[in-house]
Amino acid sequence: MEYRVASNEYKGFRAIKWLRALSLMSLFSILISQTGCSVYSFTGASISPEVKSVSIDFFPSFAPLAPANMPQAFTEALRDLFVSRTNLDLLTKNGDIQFEGYISGYQTRPVAIQGNETAAKNRLTVNVNVTYTDMKDEAKSFEKTFSRFADFDANQNLIDVQDGLIEEINEQLILDIFNEAVVNW
Repeated sequence: MEYRVASNEYKGFRAIKWLRALSLMSLFSILISQTGCSVYSFTGASISPEVKSVSIDFFPSFAPLAPANMPQAFTEALRDLFVSRTNLDLLTKNGDIQFEGYISGYQTRPVAIQGNETAAKNRLTVNVNVTYTDMKDEAKSFEKTFSRFADFDANQNLIDVQDGLIEEINEQLILDIFNEAVVNW
């Protein structure tokens, strides 16, 4: 008698496993059918299948205090991100999606004032104006200013830490631009 109970429990367990597998397959097929006309990648980019190329113009600096190598570093970092995270062809001009803009701000200011009214930290802030044009869907185009910062100890000289701070800020800025342009959560 105990054997039959165990057997019935086993059949019930198999039925539950089968139903779970069936519901997971159904859910998966619904998700696949709901993706519509966009192409999704594991990086989060959701790009229309009509979009085959991207062009990213050089981003000059109009910020008086920005180092001379910052425009090149920023532009190359943005290009590298699109090459590594999408299947789009990088063109010099006339891509299906286009980026242009300029570095509009580069400034330091004290933050974290201590009791003796001296700064414990300084903040480097970079602003970048971006014009994004989607030639296949004009509604997705935008013009926006992106801003990011990084803090450093007040006892450090900006010149000594500048390269590392710029790299950190550039990473944040290009991710913000990438997410704004092609990640449609």
